[in-house]
Amino acid sequence: MREKIRALLQECDALLVAHYYQKDEIVEMADLVGDSLELARKASANPHKLVVFCGVGFMGQSVKILAPQKRVIMPRLACCSMARMIDDTYYDESIALMQSYGIKEIFPITYINSNAQVKAKVGEMGGVVCTSANASKIFEYARSHQKKIFFLPDKCLGLNLAHRFKMKSAVLGVSSQEEILDADVICYNGFCSVHQLFSVEDIEFYRSKYPNILIVTHPECPPEVVERSDFVGSTSQIIQYVTSLDPTQKVAVGTEFNLVNRLRKPHNGINHTFVLSATKPECPTMNETTLEDVLKVLEAYKKGEPYNEIQIPQEIGISAKKALDRMMELS
Repeated sequence: MREKIRALLQECDALLVAHYYQKDEIVEMADLVGDSLELARKASANPHKLVVFCGVGFMGQSVKILAPQKRVIMPRLACCSMARMIDDTYYDESIALMQSYGIKEIFPITYINSNAQVKAKVGEMGGVVCTSANASKIFEYARSHQKKIFFLPDKCLGLNLAHRFKMKSAVLGVSSQEEILDADVICYNGFCSVHQLFSVEDIEFYRSKYPNILIVTHPECPPEVVERSDFVGSTSQIIQYVTSLDPTQKVAVGTEFNLVNRLRKPHNGINHTFVLSATKPECPTMNETTLEDVLKVLEAYKKGEPYNEIQIPQEIGISAKKALDRMMELS
């Protein structure tokens, strides 16, 4: 099967792209593996005319927005649960609610985990897309506009950024009107179902068992977990940090299982890398894609019967690209 996939990729002038959270069989076959920012940048700039994207829907959309001339197909049209928590209607309702409170100056930042329509809305308002890797730079840029920052859809990343920059924060639908008005950063009430699994109790368990262990987490984790971590970073930053450690240094990592599982091999037969959870933090939609799916979508494309192709209306793509381009420039 692998030989058939490789031959079809060459025949179709295709680039096989995979997010770090994909299954090992996909990551091992991919031409390009990375986090959201890296994949958006490199896949859109690559000369191949076809991108076969193994990930979730908003990621394939990001490549299509940045490089509309390319054809982008996905072996599975998997959907990020966080991205599904916000759409253009919810976005409009959120803006209207803040305006009803008397808030007129709003600077929106949407996490890349959002659909093209939401990115377009943000682009139209002069806002920016961010990833966990560049969120701090984007936040600095937003602060310079001296407006209320509306961060969506991940409340945890928004709250963690606000805490880092010593800014007051609140969550729409949770905080009171007074708290919203007093806040510098207003967060949408969305979250990552995987990163919500990590808890303070998990940290306490590992620290009690291994006194010198390091706790590493993703900024999509709850604020109380992030505050008690030794290192917090994006997927690519976590990889760089953990792989640079002494091979005998014990570390518990709070992010998606597939990534943690392949971070470091056991040293002298002893495992020093642990998943920071009592349950398996596996993203169900990231794990939908199989090699068989990749083969089938390539065979269909070669026959002239493509499916799962990313299509974005021109007006949506133009507005969304404004927000993505600002992100790329600031990154």
